[in-house]
Parts: sequence; structure tokens; C-alpha cells
Amino acid sequence: MAEKRKSGESGVSSSTKHRRSLNTKIEIIERSERGETPTEISRVLGIPRSTIATILQKKEWIQKRVKGSAPMQSTVITKQHVGLIAQVERLLIIWLEDQYERCAPVSSGRIREKAGSLYDDLKKQLGESSDAEPFNANGEWLMRFKARANLHNMKVSDEAVSADEQAARVFPKTLAEIIEKGGYCAQQVFNVDETRLFWKKMPSRTNIAKEEKSMPGYKAAKDRITLLFGANAAGDFKLKPLLVYRSENPRAFHRYSKAFLPVIWKSDPKAQVNKDIFEDWFNYHFVPSVRDYCSKNNLAFKALLILDNAPGHPTSLGDMHPDIQVVFLPPNTTSLLQPMEQGVIASFKAYYLRSTFAQAIWETEKQGGPTLKEFWKSFNICHAVKNIDEAWNEIKQPDLNGVWKKLCPDFVSDFKGFTGTVKKVTKNVVEMGKDLHLDIAPKDVEELLASHSEELTNEDLIEWEQQKVAEEQEDAPTVQETPPRKVLTIKVLAEAFQHLEAAMSLFEEHDPNIERSAPVNRDIYNTYSCYREIYKEKKRTSAQTSVGTSLCSSKSPEKLLKALSN
Repeated sequence: MAEKRKSGESGVSSSTKHRRSLNTKIEIIERSERGETPTEISRVLGIPRSTIATILQKKEWIQKRVKGSAPMQSTVITKQHVGLIAQVERLLIIWLEDQYERCAPVSSGRIREKAGSLYDDLKKQLGESSDAEPFNANGEWLMRFKARANLHNMKVSDEAVSADEQAARVFPKTLAEIIEKGGYCAQQVFNVDETRLFWKKMPSRTNIAKEEKSMPGYKAAKDRITLLFGANAAGDFKLKPLLVYRSENPRAFHRYSKAFLPVIWKSDPKAQVNKDIFEDWFNYHFVPSVRDYCSKNNLAFKALLILDNAPGHPTSLGDMHPDIQVVFLPPNTTSLLQPMEQGVIASFKAYYLRSTFAQAIWETEKQGGPTLKEFWKSFNICHAVKNIDEAWNEIKQPDLNGVWKKLCPDFVSDFKGFTGTVKKVTKNVVEMGKDLHLDIAPKDVEELLASHSEELTNEDLIEWEQQKVAEEQEDAPTVQETPPRKVLTIKVLAEAFQHLEAAMSLFEEHDPNIERSAPVNRDIYNTYSCYREIYKEKKRTSAQTSVGTSLCSSKSPEKLLKALSN
């Protein structure tokens, strides 16, 4: 009997096991909400009581995962619809969502073709001996799939769609009229756009990339995030980037407060900007930051936000705030008109890669530092966030203003464009690769940069689903004690100042060029002035606490009154 059960399980995919596990957890939570005790649930389901307790402690996280894992509010996964075809449809929905997120047109024929290829690849994984159900991605299946996946409101064209150059020529005039009517200046007109980033990806010809590709299981290089970047037409106000990752609480941030990250951190099982996330960003980040900016610059609080037609952008957004007007670009004009698409995002990705290579050089060249392979293994999402911040800071005001030349030419004075930026940074990365003993050419870097915007392959989709299973165990909240958050104590600050002062003394004592060492030391001293202020405030607070404690412990009321009067 045991052998039979074992052989029956061997043909079950990891995603099926994952769903069963999730369904069991949901049942445990529902039984608990009906009033059953952990002991009673344990006895009925045959699961250890300690496991029941752990699941109930993770209740909110599990419910959030269940809510977030329903793609396009789909009804695809039902008890009647299971097996290989159901898996094909789940992956197909992820692919469709990504296509719409990238504003890539999709035809009925393309959907059927993708479904057929996914089925073939999944069947190969099961092996020739598997008794997988037959599948025909014909028109009849497509109709049923659209109904199950609730695709009726999504645009599916039967013809190839190209950029609408006619609409792109007309719309800037329409927008100019909207701007004039609303009385907006360049500082009050904004554009934001999302982009995908594979944050841990090396050029494909490097040994690190080759080794990872040959390893079984989920590839870290395929781990993606979605970023939202934006700025005003004047280019003098960059919005804090929005970052959407697959996990709410990665281990890399256990000692950090996400409220103080250089990005707005949000999570989604598919790492995509959905309507809920976008509305949250709009109401609680965009509106307050624009209000503060207008106040500081003596401007009336009003703004015009220009968006593309990505599925995560609610069409009702214009009704959410009386002082924010929302305008959508005409369909199929994003690549021609959208300011963030005119070089900002491409340059950011190049800068991000350069920052990552610079960090690798810095770490591996330290005395006793890690090898490149060790560094890359330890490189986590926290490091990526720091590099994202550094790369975004590389985008300067003239560039952010100049990219509006096609959409709002009246706002742009002189702009030569981003044409040489990516090429220059690519050259930098190739040179830095030599320092890391990597044999890479410009075309390798260009290929990597282009891969961030490419269509998800079948391999990507299959690995993405496999990763979801591993993620639940890796990043789920645990009942174990988490590491304490980072804290700046008086002792730590004092020790840091000693190290910095020792470094400055070395420069001063051994550099014969005073014109070089003096300004460097001055810059270092000024740079950590914020930490000196924190140190002073902590010292004052500590002294006041000590005096208060000493006074309160006094046994003589007369002495206490005398001390307070002094």
C-alpha cells in the first residue's frame, strides 16, 4: 500500500502539492474561525497540534497570499478543472498579464500558440510514460478559457498591432489644450511608468550565469521586480520609486524598517503593479509628495498625471482627488510618446548594472574579501535596492526635462537626448568586467539590458511557478525569534566616528598633497554630520534620563524640590 501511494505521488507536480498544502491551511483557518480548538482540528485532520498553532499564527499572511494569487480575478482553478491543462492555463494567465503590463498586443492565434507550446514543455517534464490528458488549443478551447479566466474585458486582437504614429502626431496638440485649460506649468505635469527588472542577472556568457543555468530548480537570475519611476516635466522633482516584489518580508530586510527604504515597498505574488497597489501609491504617496513639492515651491496644489493604458492603472483614477487630473495616452503610443520610455528607463537599467559591478569590485578587492562567486551568491534584494537608489540618482534634471520633447515640446528648452548614455555605460561595464576577470563584450551587456523587457519564455513561466512553492517556505513569517532590528546606539556611533577620524588622519599624515587631502577630509566630515546630530541628541536624552532617574530615586522630598528648582 505504501508503495502504491508513493508511486501515485511521483506523478504529482510541485505546484499541485503546493495547492493542496495551501488548501489545508485555509481549512485549518476556517475551522479555527468556526470555534474549533487546535486540539480538535489536529484530531480531525491528523496534523500535529504544533503545526496547527504555527499555521494559525501565520493566518494573516496566508490569507493575503490566497487573495493575491487569484490572477485577473480568474475562475480557472476549480475542483473540476485540474491537471496538466489547468497548469497550462495558470501559466498562460501569468504570460498574458505580463504582455498587458508591457503593453504588448496579443492575438487569439498567439494565445493558442503559447498554450500549445506550454503544454508540450510541461508534458516533456513529466516524461514520455506520463498519462497526461490530450490537449488541443483550438477555437473551442479558447472560448472556454476566456470564460474561465474572465478575459472578456481584455483586448485580444486578431491582427498584429503596431505603434499608432497618427495618434502620436495628434495627441500632443490635445494635451497642450488640456494643459492650457488647467493652467498647469511644467512643474505640475507628471508622468510615471512601470518596468520589469531581473535584479540578479549576469551576462549570459559569464561562468556564474552558465553554472546557474545548468543547476536544477528556480534560477535567481529569473527573480524579478517591477519598478515604477516618475518625475515632473520640469525634471526638478523625481518621485520616490515604487518597487513591487514577490515577498512582503524577505529575510534580507529582517533588521531594517521598510518605511525608511529609498523605495516604496509593496508585494504581489507575481511581482506586478495591480490596481490596488497603484491606487495605494496614488493616494498615499503621489498625492502627498506633490502637495509638499507644490508648497515648497510656492505653487498651487494641482497636478496633471499622464499614464499609459497598462492594466494596473485604474480608469477611475481621475475621480479620486479633486486637484489631480489624470490623462491616458492613446493606445499604442507608449513607445512613441511616454516620457519615461524616451531613454529614462533604459538609462536606469544600464546605471543599475554598472552600480552592481562597482559593488562587486569593491567587495572582492577588500583584503580577505569574497570571491566573485561568493559575492554573487550573497547578493540579495537589499543590495539590489541600494543599487536601484544609486542608479535612479544618476538620472539628472536636464534628462528628465528633455524626454518631454515629443509630448510637450513647449516645456523643453534644449535636449540632446540619451542616445550616448547606454553606449557609454555599456563600455564602462565591459571595462569593469575585466577587473572582475569576466570575459564579456558590449553585445553581452546589450543582450542583458534588452532581456529585462523581453517576453517571458516557457522556461521563465514554469520556473516562476516552481519558485512560488519555495518562496512559501523561505519567506513566510515564522514563529522563531527574528533578529533584532538595527539600532544606532551611542557606543556604535562613537566607534564609527573613531574609525572615520582615524582614516582622515591617515590621509592627512601620509598624503604629501594637502590640496587633495584637505578637501577630501572636509567632505568626509560634512557627509556624516547627520550622524553627529543623532549622537548629540542621544547624549542629551541619556543625560536627562540619568538626572531624572537619580532625582526620582532620592529619599528626601526636600532635596528633590531643591534640585528641581535649580
